[in-house]
Amino acid sequence: MKLVRYGAKGAETPGLIDADGKLRDLSAQVPDIVGDVLTPQGLARLKALDPKSLPLVPGNPRLGAPVGRIGKFLCIGANYRDHIAESTNPIPIPSEPILFNKFDTSVGGPNDPIMIPKGSQKTDWEAELAIVIGRPARLVSKETALDYVAGYTICNDVSEREWQHKRNGQWQKGKANDGFGPLGPWLVTTDEIKDPQTLPIWLEVNGKRYQNGNTKDMIFDCAFLVSYLSEFFTLMPGDVIATGTPAGVGGGVKPNPVFLKPGDVVVLGIDGLGKQRQEFVAFKA
Repeated sequence: MKLVRYGAKGAETPGLIDADGKLRDLSAQVPDIVGDVLTPQGLARLKALDPKSLPLVPGNPRLGAPVGRIGKFLCIGANYRDHIAESTNPIPIPSEPILFNKFDTSVGGPNDPIMIPKGSQKTDWEAELAIVIGRPARLVSKETALDYVAGYTICNDVSEREWQHKRNGQWQKGKANDGFGPLGPWLVTTDEIKDPQTLPIWLEVNGKRYQNGNTKDMIFDCAFLVSYLSEFFTLMPGDVIATGTPAGVGGGVKPNPVFLKPGDVVVLGIDGLGKQRQEFVAFKA
């Protein structure tokens, strides 16, 4: 299934995309794409529905993040060797995943405009596969970890590089800004993604291709990440894990890095998961 949330920000309605690519209303079936809806039982109930029995949604409404009320928005840094190699602040290949967070105010829809923060000079992009948890996971093995996943979506891990690396603190300063975590367009359930480690991932800025990677190149794969994180805290339905980005970020362009400015348009996608489009706009209080 491809599950979505559509409508005005903060007042999204649950829906699904049918086999013909049409948007269907799920609001009579579930209140939102949250919590128990994401469990195996909740998803099985939705899968048993005949999509043609659901009301068609007219027009082309805004899509929100496909998961509501995200509890933990977890992110993995430096999870592709080629991205580490291109960095202006190279680090050794990590022996364990590097973890940082985004916040609820970072979450946006896949096509929402993104405001460049006040004073930012180095706003950058990162196309990433995101895991959505479907049932409580605590101390789970790598062998069973993917059984705890509801599905997958796309994240643009927007980043302010100066604040990330030079502001004398954790990465959140450059990673968790408002709107810096657009998700979607859909939550694609695991029955449609047989192997999350075989997915081409790409990103373009103003029509120029910068990122052209594949999830097979992750240092720590999805199953390992779910198992690893479950050592430290319980993962809950609706938690999101952004799994890192391949090479091709703006800060890695040589000899002159490229950073986003007002009017730039970023388009990114992952095979089977759709695509996002964001226009970056100037700061406005």
